[in-house]
Amino acid sequence: MTKGSINVSVENIFPLIKKFLYSDHEIFLRELISNGTDATLKLKHLTSIGESKSEYGNPQIEIKIDKEGKKLHVIDQGLGMSAEEVEKYINQVAFSGAEEFLDKYKDSAQDSGIIGHFGLGFYSAFMVAEKVEIITKSHTGAPAAHWTCDGSPEFTLEEADKETRGTEIILHIAEDSTEFLEESRIRELLNKYNKFMPVPIKFGTKEINDPDFTPKTTKDADGKETTEPHKQITVDNIINNPNPAWTKQPSELKDEDYSGFYRELYPMQFEEPLFNIHLNVDYPFNLTGILYFPKMTNDINIQKDKIQLYQNQVYVTDNVEGIVPEFLTMLRGVIDSPDIPLNVSRSYLQADGAVKKISSYITRKVADKLKSLFNNNREDFEAKWDDIKIVIEYGMLSEEKFFEKADAFALYPTVDGKFFTYDELFNKIKANQTDKDGKLVILYASNKDQQHSYIEAAKAKGYEVLMLDSPIVSHLIQKLESTKENISFARVDGDHIDNLIKKDETAISKLTDEQQTELDTLLKEVIPSEKFTIQLEAMDSEASPFIITQPEFMRRMKEMQQTGGGGMNMFGHMPEIHNLIINTNSELVGEILNTKTKKKQERLISQSLDLARLSQGLLKGEELTNFIKRSYDMIK
Repeated sequence: MTKGSINVSVENIFPLIKKFLYSDHEIFLRELISNGTDATLKLKHLTSIGESKSEYGNPQIEIKIDKEGKKLHVIDQGLGMSAEEVEKYINQVAFSGAEEFLDKYKDSAQDSGIIGHFGLGFYSAFMVAEKVEIITKSHTGAPAAHWTCDGSPEFTLEEADKETRGTEIILHIAEDSTEFLEESRIRELLNKYNKFMPVPIKFGTKEINDPDFTPKTTKDADGKETTEPHKQITVDNIINNPNPAWTKQPSELKDEDYSGFYRELYPMQFEEPLFNIHLNVDYPFNLTGILYFPKMTNDINIQKDKIQLYQNQVYVTDNVEGIVPEFLTMLRGVIDSPDIPLNVSRSYLQADGAVKKISSYITRKVADKLKSLFNNNREDFEAKWDDIKIVIEYGMLSEEKFFEKADAFALYPTVDGKFFTYDELFNKIKANQTDKDGKLVILYASNKDQQHSYIEAAKAKGYEVLMLDSPIVSHLIQKLESTKENISFARVDGDHIDNLIKKDETAISKLTDEQQTELDTLLKEVIPSEKFTIQLEAMDSEASPFIITQPEFMRRMKEMQQTGGGGMNMFGHMPEIHNLIINTNSELVGEILNTKTKKKQERLISQSLDLARLSQGLLKGEELTNFIKRSYDMIK
C-alpha cells in the first residue's frame, strides 16, 4: 500500500473546493457521470482502432444509493485506470487544475457566474462527501487500484481485487449533504443533468411485462373467457435517452419525431409547438440542436430560460444569454456545442469570438427557416403570425442582420385581416396614401374597438389601416421610419384623417375669422387648457364635431419609454395632453356659436366634449357618472 500527500500549496484546499468550485453543490453528480461517460467513449474509440485489449460490449453507468452506509456509488465500465494513472490523473493533474482554478477564482467565483469546469469534475465530489474512494481496473489488464482520501491532502493507494474493467467511485456522504442519499433527489438530478447522456445510465430496476410471454385465454363450462395475467420481469431502469433527436440528421426525422422530442423536453407542456428549426453545422464550429417556436403572446416578459445548453449531451445550463441572440431566448429547445467554453464567467463567454459566431449562425439559420416556411405555405404562416410576431419584431429591433432578412417574411396585417410584406404594402398604398409633400403615410391602429370610428373614417377614403398591437410596435415603426425611405407611420387616432394624410385640396370653413375667434374664446372658457389643446379645423360637415387625438410623437415616446428605450424618460412624467379638434363646418358647432344663452352654450360644449372623451375611453369615474345623469336629464 502507498501512502502519500497530495502536493498542494493552497492551504485547506478542500474547504475552498466546497465553497467556491461550483455555486451549486448538486453539480457533483453531473461531473462524476460526465467523467464516467468520457472514460466509456474513449474506450469505444480505442477498441474501434484496435488499441484496447478488452471488448467494448454494451457498457453503462450505474448509480447506487446505500442509505444505511451513507454511501453513493457511481460505477462505469469505461477505460479504468492503473495505479500509475491514478497517481498521475488524480493526485497530480486534476489536483493542480483544481488549485489553479481556485487560485484564479476564489475571490470572485460566486459573483462571476461560473458555469462549470469539466476538467475538475472528480474533486467536486468533496463538496458533498467527507471521504471518497476510487476502485478502478484498467482496460489494459493492469492490477486494479484502490485510492482513498478523507478530504485532507493525505491519501492511500493500494491494490484492489476488482475483476471487471472500469471505475467505481464511492462517496461517503457528509452530514450536511444527506439529501443526496434520497432516491427522489438523485432521480431529480439525473433527470435534470443526464437525461440525454450518450451512455445508458442505470438507476435501480423496474418491473415490465415480459415481451416474450403471451397470456393464455381459457373458457370455463359456461363459455366465460379468462385471460391469465401478464408475466412481469425485472429489468435495469435506464433513466436517459442516449440518442436524442438533435444528435440525428434532419433526414432521419419525421414530424412526429420532432413533436415527440418536444414532449420529452417539456413533459408538462400540453400545447404543440408551431414549428421547429434543426441546427446542424460542423464548420467553422460544431453545433447541433433543435429550436421550437411555441405559441407566443404579446407579453414581452414571457418566461425565458427554456432553451437548454448541452456540451456533448451533458446538460450545462438553461441560461443561454450571450450564446443565443436575445430575441430567440423566448424559444424552446436544445443547443449542443463542444466549442462553447464552460470554464469561465458569463462576461468572458459573451465576449468570446466562437460564441459570437455561434450566435450569428443561429440568427441566420432562424431567418432562413422563417423565409422558407413563408414561401412554402404562406397561408399557414399568416395563420400563425399572431403567435410568432413578438419574436420576429423583437429580432428586427435587436439584430441588424435579422432586420435585413426579415423583409422577406415579416408581415403587416390590416384591420380587415389581410397580410402584406413591406414591399407589397408599399406598392398597394403608394398611389393613395402619399401626401402633398410626396411622403408615404402608413396608417395603423392598435385597438380595433377603441379606434373604430377613426378606422372607419380612414377606410371611407379608401386607405388601408394596419393592425399593429404588439407592445414594442412604437420601437419597430421608429426603426422602419429611419431605415425605409420617405415614409412615416401614423396611428389613425393621432389626428383627423385629412391631417394625417394632407392632400392639396383643403376644405373652406363656413365660419368667418371673427366667428372663429369668438368660438375659440367660448371653448377656452369651458374646456380645461391643462388637458386639451384646442384646434379649429375646417372639415367635411358630416365629420364629428369634436374629435380628440393625441400627437403621434408624444404618444409614441411615452409608449417607448414604458417598454424600455427611446431615451425619453421625461415623457413618462408629462401630463396627458390631448388635441381637441373642433370641426368648424359641423352643424352642431354652428349651433353652439348661435345659441343665445351662455348656460346652454356651456352645456352643449360640455356634452360634446364628454361624447368625444367617451369615444376615446377617457371619460371615467365621477365625470362619467355626471355625464350619464346629464344625458338622462336632456332626454327628459
